[in-house]
Amino acid sequence: MQHVLTLIAPPGGLPATLPARIHDALTPLGANAAAPDWLSEGEAVDLPFNGLAPEQAEAAARLALDGAAVDVIAQSSEGRRKKLLIADMDSTIVTSETLDELAAFAGLKDRVAEITRRSMNGEIDFATALRERVAMLKGLDVSALEETWKDVRLTPGAEALVRTMTANGAHCALASGGFTWFTGRVARWAGFTSHHANILEDDGQRLTGTVAEPIFDRDSKLATLKRLCAELRLTLADSLAVGDGANDLAMIGAAGLGVAYHAKPVVAASARVRVDHTDLRALLFAQGYRAAEFVA
Repeated sequence: MQHVLTLIAPPGGLPATLPARIHDALTPLGANAAAPDWLSEGEAVDLPFNGLAPEQAEAAARLALDGAAVDVIAQSSEGRRKKLLIADMDSTIVTSETLDELAAFAGLKDRVAEITRRSMNGEIDFATALRERVAMLKGLDVSALEETWKDVRLTPGAEALVRTMTANGAHCALASGGFTWFTGRVARWAGFTSHHANILEDDGQRLTGTVAEPIFDRDSKLATLKRLCAELRLTLADSLAVGDGANDLAMIGAAGLGVAYHAKPVVAASARVRVDHTDLRALLFAQGYRAAEFVA
């Protein structure tokens, strides 16, 4: 079959009767659907089909689901397994916004978080917002970085996503508008091949309130995606990009599979693929991996 529609729900959230319901929604539109292929019983299923564009099939499936907590991804069957992953860190690979949490040690979390919110929604320029937030932290003891790190948590499914893809030969890159101080640690923890981010400056004891130039921003993420593809002799179609904020939109739009993950409204509205209900293992199911193939 030329295309595949993947339905993904929290474990146990996909009833065995659901594929037939979706099949019945696609058939009147001219789709020829094959038998369902369960990637994980009660959790993820592939519905191969012909005769309908992926966007049309996805829209019809969402309508049939009537608001159910199920993620829907329709795409070409060819080239599903990607050879490059490029992922945002804050609120994507980790559950928190590390800069906001760092600001808590200066008593500025709410003020900094509001600037972060506006930046991630695309309301203000990312680089300007980053410099403004970092300047507010001038004089903060560097020990606050370690204290912040203690509370960092990987997003459910993050390690499975990265380690499964690397075990299958993919290059996994962490690309963050945050700081290398955190990305280096997260990269080692989750199993990323490389990491790319901003450098937060200090004098050995306290933060200087500055970040090294040039700022690693939206354009830098896209440039990193393209550079890695060139270095690895891949096409953009071979890549998967995932993020939640406005500074991720360029790389999400350029990648072969670009995913808005529990994203801000501006990102969810613009991305071709959305994951709204499930964890990061959804990106493995989207590539056709079976749960039995996941690397813990």
